[in-house]
Amino acid sequence: MTCRFMACGQERGTAYGGYEPHAPSFAAVTVALAGSTLLRAHPTADEMIAAAGALLQSLDGMQKKQATYPFTDAERENWHFVPRARNGLPLKQMNVAQRELARVLLRTGLGTKGYARAEAIMSLELVLREIESAAQPAKREAVVARRDPELYFVTIFGEPDEGKSWGWRWEGHHLAFNFTVVEGAHVFFTPGFIGSNPARIPDGPRQGERVLAEEEDLARALVKALDPGQRNIAVLDGTAPRDILTGNKRRVDPLALAGIFAGQLSASQRRQLTALIRLYVDRFRPRLAEETWAKISADGLDRITFAWAGGLEPGEGNYYRIQGPTFLVEFDNTQNNANHIHSTFRDFKGDFGHDLLREHYAREHRP
Repeated sequence: MTCRFMACGQERGTAYGGYEPHAPSFAAVTVALAGSTLLRAHPTADEMIAAAGALLQSLDGMQKKQATYPFTDAERENWHFVPRARNGLPLKQMNVAQRELARVLLRTGLGTKGYARAEAIMSLELVLREIESAAQPAKREAVVARRDPELYFVTIFGEPDEGKSWGWRWEGHHLAFNFTVVEGAHVFFTPGFIGSNPARIPDGPRQGERVLAEEEDLARALVKALDPGQRNIAVLDGTAPRDILTGNKRRVDPLALAGIFAGQLSASQRRQLTALIRLYVDRFRPRLAEETWAKISADGLDRITFAWAGGLEPGEGNYYRIQGPTFLVEFDNTQNNANHIHSTFRDFKGDFGHDLLREHYAREHRP
């Protein structure tokens, strides 16, 4: 991968005019997060506590043991988005009432669009089951076991209680939502991942359906709206990378500075870029989305870059990323003949609540 894509020896603190991604003061982070204090409960955190508590109360001893880990366990950051064995309690091992309680918990973290996308992504496992069974009829039994919309796991880390730090995860194929609550006052929702395979359903009763159509179409419309000079800056390569560059890393630093700055766009183009960013932010609960958008805006919209790689037409493999001083969006649609999407939202300071937790532990363990 060339330095136009990756962070190849980039010096920290220079990419965004002196911005240093991993050296915030505790006071600065606290003010940025909606002006709340460590003593003021976050409304979304309260809802999460109630929903997680109700789910845990419904579980028997074996289910609870499977669903819970200590907050400091390394499993909390062991996330992925491929179909693999996971640690936690799957929907498949819950009764009907417990599954509904699990979905109530998911709705405490996601907005209307985000929740609808999550349900649609899970349902695509049935589409993949039919596609793969038709291609390999002798292996249908194994395919049915693997492509199961009930193989999505809920895992709770720590004790969901007022004033405490804890977290929870909803994860399975092409969905990974990682929520962290710090001292009951701050809620973090990254790393966040949504993928779609197929990106466009090729046949059957759902033929033509595209769960992540907006994520692709808005970006393509933006790159096509650029004039030749702008496009020469924004388009990094005629070939897209095979996948998002950050993968399932537990920590991410800013990628190499590349693409066109929002400040180089016209007013209408900036509106297109803003709408695209909001599409990712608004996957989450309105309160969380507005807090995050306030941080992004405070850091300066002109400092955000948009970069594209690959073809410009539907059906051609493509990749884009949007990067600001504190956040990264990545999108890739290249696999399975450009019919397989991966998309992610990362927060350089907020993934797993790491930086604020680090400050918290430093305060709590001072000699």
